Order: sequence, then C-alpha cells, then structure tokens
Amino acid sequence: MTSTPHHPDLRSQLETLATEAFRSELAEIDQLPTLDITRLMNGEDAAVAAAVAERLPEIAAAIDAVAARMARGGRLVYAGAGTAGRLGVLDASECPPTFNTAPGQVVGLIAGGPDAMVTSVEGAEDSPELARADLDALALTADDTVVGVSASGRTPYAVGAVEHARSLGALTVGLACNRGSALAAAAEHGIEVVTGPELLTGSTRLKAGTAQKLVLNMLSTITMIRLGKTYGNLMVDVRASNEKLRARSRRIVALATGAADDDIERALAATDGEVKHAILVLLADVDGPTAARLLVESGGHLRAALAAALG
Repeated sequence: MTSTPHHPDLRSQLETLATEAFRSELAEIDQLPTLDITRLMNGEDAAVAAAVAERLPEIAAAIDAVAARMARGGRLVYAGAGTAGRLGVLDASECPPTFNTAPGQVVGLIAGGPDAMVTSVEGAEDSPELARADLDALALTADDTVVGVSASGRTPYAVGAVEHARSLGALTVGLACNRGSALAAAAEHGIEVVTGPELLTGSTRLKAGTAQKLVLNMLSTITMIRLGKTYGNLMVDVRASNEKLRARSRRIVALATGAADDDIERALAATDGEVKHAILVLLADVDGPTAARLLVESGGHLRAALAAALG
C-alpha cells in the first residue's frame, strides 16, 4: 500500500488548493446573528451554478462520450472518497427507480466500501490500490466509463481509479474543484469546476459538494435522455415500485397521450405497468406485444418506435 504523505508535505499541498484557502474576512462568522450567517451561506451557494456554467462544454463532451458507450451496453461507474464518494453512490442509487436502469448499469464506488457511507474508514482515500481492486471486481471493459470525483483533485483513490480504468481502455472522466488537478489531467475528459474557498475553511461538503452534485445530476440525467429513457421531459422509464410511483406513471401516460383515465388503466394493464409501452399502445393504437417489439427494434427510443408504428 502506498504510504501516506508526511504531514508537512500534505499541509503544503493543501495550502495551494483554492478549496482549502482561509478567508480572513469570515474569521468572526461565529459571532454573527444566525440570519446573517444564512445570508452569507446562501450567497456562497448562489455562485456555484455560475462555476458549473463555465464548464458546460466539457460536461457536454463527457456526456456524449458516456452515452455512446452505454448505448453499446457499457456501465457508468463513479469513484470517490468521503463526500465525493457518497454523492456518486447517491446518484447511482437513484438511476434504477428514475430511469429503470438495470442492476449494475450505474455503479457508485466509495473508498472503504459501503461502511464509508455513514462512517469514516481510516486511510481508504489514500489508497490507489484499493481503487484498482474495487474496479477489478467489476471486470471493466472498453465500453465502461469511470468518473473519478474529488474536490481537491488529488485524492489518491479517485486518481488511482481513473488511471487504472484508462489503462484498461475504459472511458475516464475526472471531476474536481481546483484548477490544474491531477485528477483532471489523468482523465480523458477533465472537468474542473472551480468553486473557490469554502465558508468554513476546507469544508468541501459545501460549495464543492454542491457543484459535484450538480455535475453528476447532468451526467446521469442527460446521458439517460440521450439513451431514450425520456419522452420530452417525461420519465417514461420510471419504475413503479410504490403507490406514489404508480400514480406518477398514470400521470405521465396522461401527459404524453391526453387519453382518458379508463384507457390509461387498460393500456398499463396490457403492458404490465410499463409506461413507455402504454404510451405507444395509446398513441399508435397497437397491442402490448407489438409495442414491446417496436421498442426493442428502436433500442428503447419511444419517438423512433412511434415513427415506425405510424410510418
């Protein structure tokens, strides 16, 4: 295992990072009224979207590359430590109910494993070897994508994951919140969203974490749009696993088709509750099996299936 850098060396590294900078003007923030602190924090947060906006071309290029590989059956894998790792796990865990992704299609790896979601795992983030082992357990292919996430851009687990994935031919994306980061340099697609010093010195769960969440939202959501998981801005691949989602499914079919409630219920019954299939049944006037076949032939893209049915 790689040894942890000596504390003076690590301290000097941290002092060069914008995300770790000390803001003397906030040195007495603890003396302010609570409302004033909320205003300060809200003002800080308002700057995050602008920082993300500066990186939209790089984000879009990464999304197109990810979508091309996932269309061939590849997986999207996030790898990070601490807050960055937790955000990756969160984004991955929300893809199955939102987009009906297959198990293992979007994966979140956090240094130290599942226990690290709720507790600190000593030394895990300092180990590129651990990242390599976690990725090897997935048996990566050239169709897969690994997104390393790290506020500092120097976390050994995230950098090690990207370097190992790239050596195996997988697509790599490095998401950091400092300029000139090792993580972005190691990746095929480097994305550096520079959010600057935090309200609390070095607390990168704040602006940096918010920026990472915004970018991960884009990566997964727009990739799924490109893969045909939506119809317009409707989540037509939503998995109706509870009563709220079943109600949402009915509403999505209604918005897409304008059909009467009874017709919607019949279409959903004929398609085993599959929203995309039910919409095709109603709009193209086909039966459930025909809708299923058309969607298979169109690679799951509802617009293409509709065009084939009506053309």
